[in-house]
Amino acid sequence: MDNLLRVGVISSTHGVKGEVKVFPTTDDSARFKQLKKVILDTGREQIDLEIEGVKFFKNMVILKFKGYNSIEEIEKYKGKDLLITRDLAVKLGPDENFIFDLIGLLVVKDDGEELGTLTDVIKTGANDVYEVKMTDGREVLLPAIKECVLNVDLEKKVVTVHMMDGLLD
Repeated sequence: MDNLLRVGVISSTHGVKGEVKVFPTTDDSARFKQLKKVILDTGREQIDLEIEGVKFFKNMVILKFKGYNSIEEIEKYKGKDLLITRDLAVKLGPDENFIFDLIGLLVVKDDGEELGTLTDVIKTGANDVYEVKMTDGREVLLPAIKECVLNVDLEKKVVTVHMMDGLLD
């Protein structure tokens, strides 16, 4: 498990005073109001940034960072990720995991047979759906419900599933 989680991506500048529009990659964009700092990943280095101001516009978050006061100082960071340390992440409830932690886990059936690797988590609104690349190369979609996903063990990096009728048809 990585210690850094992405909470947003700088999509563009906003105005001429150093503000940026951020596309949030977190479920709750209002959490930016509580964040005091983020880490900017430039691809070559990670820069600690102090958040000075937060506004919201449509589906975007507009951030102002301390020490960046012009469009010229900030525009080079378009397309770059904003990260936080895991200790600043939203507290998860029981049976909740970060998608980041699930990708790449081994998926096994409740009879012990290896099914494949979890490659994606699709948000549907009703329940998440796990995309699994099976050992034979095919893909299967599994509903992330208690009847199907029996256990997620992040330490062992294994998801145990029950194959409900019709999932492999």
